[in-house]
Amino acid sequence: MSQAAEVASTPQPVSAESREREAQAIRGLTVAYARLREEIGKVIIGQDDVVDQLLIALFSRGHCLLVGVPGLAKTLLVSTVSRILQLSFRRIQFTPDLMPSDITGTDVLQDDPETGRRTFQFMQGPLFTHVLLADEINRTPPKTQAALLEAMQERHVTIGSHTYRLPNPFFVLATQNPIEQEGTYPLPEAQLDRFMFNVTVGYPSAAEELRILKATTGGDEPELQHALTGEQILALQEVVRRVPVAEHVFVYARDLVRATRPLEPDAPKFIRDYVSWGAGPRAGQYLIIGAKARAILEGRFHATTDDVKSVAHPVLRHRLVTNFQADSEGIKVDQVIDKLLTTVPVELHERAKRLARG
Repeated sequence: MSQAAEVASTPQPVSAESREREAQAIRGLTVAYARLREEIGKVIIGQDDVVDQLLIALFSRGHCLLVGVPGLAKTLLVSTVSRILQLSFRRIQFTPDLMPSDITGTDVLQDDPETGRRTFQFMQGPLFTHVLLADEINRTPPKTQAALLEAMQERHVTIGSHTYRLPNPFFVLATQNPIEQEGTYPLPEAQLDRFMFNVTVGYPSAAEELRILKATTGGDEPELQHALTGEQILALQEVVRRVPVAEHVFVYARDLVRATRPLEPDAPKFIRDYVSWGAGPRAGQYLIIGAKARAILEGRFHATTDDVKSVAHPVLRHRLVTNFQADSEGIKVDQVIDKLLTTVPVELHERAKRLARG
């Protein structure tokens, strides 16, 4: 073997300079997170879990579905985040008569005054933005939802024979009203699976609601300071991707996802009783990426099983399909996930970690 081959095959130690760069990146993301929370808190009162999950998805390069009744500041939260991050923001109010071209854009026939010829020119739709608020996404027909699905997954749109890239970064933050179901089109599982998180937006506490009344009925407007640019967000997303994950954490995320599938031989009895369809591999991917983002936002450069547990509800909530027995007994999907987190053993993975160290 040549000397060059020996050098190439020998693992290279991590330099002190490289470690320092990683440490600086972690500190930068932690500081940015604190600034974001501070600025968001000027407008949004309470909803700490919702804000945390939204920011985790943001730094994980994922899309979010916000589910809650009207009047809980879902739209205000999204627009506030876009203002703080110096990102372009568009809102689409989804309605039953909305067509795909209404969101993607379309070719328009225009006259060229110099040549006198007519040519088609593409006019961009509201999808061409950094942050897209898809308001009441379940009120539009499947054809328009399919156009949005392409943008979410491929981050481009196709018009005729041409493909147009969307801005980077690109986030879809959709809202859905869980109460009114008349005149709605339930999102297909394929589209639901493209959302990293399904975030439940609940009512504020009594103390928070009192603060909301006092803060929103006066004449003072909070002044928001810009925290991050689009380029900085892209760089911080790369930092999240570089967070190391131990083998036992990967194994735990895998086992947690596989335990949701009722046809698996080792599936718990309550899963076979209450679940028709479990989560696919994308759920495991988002569990790991979400755990990485949560760890680094807390100033740690390693993800743990606790990080996986913390993002399990928003990752799995829209990927489990409960059956008639669960509905008849009043069993909600969050209850299934609660029981799942107490059933899938963490001790075995922790023991494997200790053995690997020993």
